[in-house]
Amino acid sequence: MLKVKEIDEIQKRLLREIADLHSVPTGAYNIRANGESAMRNTTANIDIISKENGAGIDIKVKPGTKNESVHIPVVMSQSGLKEVVYNDFFIGEDCDIVIVAGCGIDNCGTQDSEHDGIHRFFIGKRSKVKYVEKHYGSGDGTGKRLLNPGTEVYMEEDSTMEMEMVQIKGVDSTKRDTKAELSAGARLVVQERLMTHGTQDAYSIYKVVLNGDGSSADVVSRSVARDNSYQKLDMCILGNAACSGHTECDSIIMDNGRILAVPSLEANSTEAALVHEAAIGKIAGEQIIKLMTLGLTEAEAEEQIINGFLK
Repeated sequence: MLKVKEIDEIQKRLLREIADLHSVPTGAYNIRANGESAMRNTTANIDIISKENGAGIDIKVKPGTKNESVHIPVVMSQSGLKEVVYNDFFIGEDCDIVIVAGCGIDNCGTQDSEHDGIHRFFIGKRSKVKYVEKHYGSGDGTGKRLLNPGTEVYMEEDSTMEMEMVQIKGVDSTKRDTKAELSAGARLVVQERLMTHGTQDAYSIYKVVLNGDGSSADVVSRSVARDNSYQKLDMCILGNAACSGHTECDSIIMDNGRILAVPSLEANSTEAALVHEAAIGKIAGEQIIKLMTLGLTEAEAEEQIINGFLK
């Protein structure tokens, strides 16, 4: 284990929020704090190497690696810090691993803090990857908390990737740009959960290209826009083979929130089967009344419904 610097109490709290880390994780990990590597550990099967320019890491997973995990969270507690980090994941064939990422920003100052994490995944044949990415913001400063993740996924034959993308509190502005290309038999499943409030804005963009026969994608977004916040959900699936694709946008709008859903399907093969579903609406009054009859206040009833919706 390489330990570069101490993790302070604010950063520990952020790690609990974004990665459910209450102590040093097992397996391979690289914890980044205020622009520097704070802790790192590798295993016999998973290596983590700093890029030569210092702006990111390469994570290399040996073929056949199973039941192992990689944690690469980022925490920022310094107001005015802005960084762009490039992380590349090279997953060998026949692997089965979990990757936990995410970023937490606590900004108590007057300057904006920003983290832009660019992740590329190269997933080998028959491998399975579960990827969890959570974003969180806190702090009572006037400086903004900005997060702009970019994700590229390249999947070889018969590989599987499950992505859990979560942002439910404290991020003033975000642009999530995700692209994926799937070979024959590859399968991608995305579950996005998003909530904005205040004057926050969030842009969530997905473009999935199904290039091989038997490839499939299921991209589902659940979101809540509160107060004066704005969301744009842009989901596109391109079918270039005998493939199947499904996207779904399911959103709750509240107060003066605004939501724009932009579905896009493109079939370039007569064997491509693509489906999109979208729904935007307010919380049904009868749902709130039913919970209020059980003793909840109106505000408590709303929170209960939202929490259940975003699970």
